[in-house]
Amino acid sequence: MDMLINTSTGDYTGSRSQGLENPVYLRLMTPLGSYWADPLLGSRLYELQREKDVTRVYKLAQQYAEQALQPLLKDKRAQRITVTAERYQPGWLLLLITVIEATGTEATFKHPVRVI
Repeated sequence: MDMLINTSTGDYTGSRSQGLENPVYLRLMTPLGSYWADPLLGSRLYELQREKDVTRVYKLAQQYAEQALQPLLKDKRAQRITVTAERYQPGWLLLLITVIEATGTEATFKHPVRVI
């Protein structure tokens, strides 16, 4: 078990992680290819910061998140991952991520993505 990361600040909370909170957060927040130890860790969501707030970008965000979380399925830490994107507020979209962990536990994550 790792120390739990607070998704709003990026700091440790002082408690222990019981599930896939940290791997999901790190895979979505890390720009793809920027981590020296594993160039496949991360997502392309950072590329959307300069995109307009249109429907096409929501689909791209959904695809980028699914690609980033795919290794959790390959190494059998998760049984199923579903990602949906919706408008959060002007300039932001919200990814709603549901992960069925290997133990059968369902976890839901909300990940905001900045767009123009």
